[in-house]
Amino acid sequence: MQITVNTSACVGAGQCVMTAEDLFDQDDDGIVMLLDDSPDSSHEAGARRAASLCPARAIKVTD
Repeated sequence: MQITVNTSACVGAGQCVMTAEDLFDQDDDGIVMLLDDSPDSSHEAGARRAASLCPARAIKVTD
């Protein structure tokens, strides 16, 4: 699994951090920071949920 984030699109809603705090954080401006771009399969559900909840669609998860 590969995760990518588009920091330019991020609106700082924080849904990603609340959903998968082991994969995402926010900088001082509230913009998403990706902590692990290739997590193991145990994080897949959280990563996909964070991507689906992102109001800006700034998170992409690919196989």
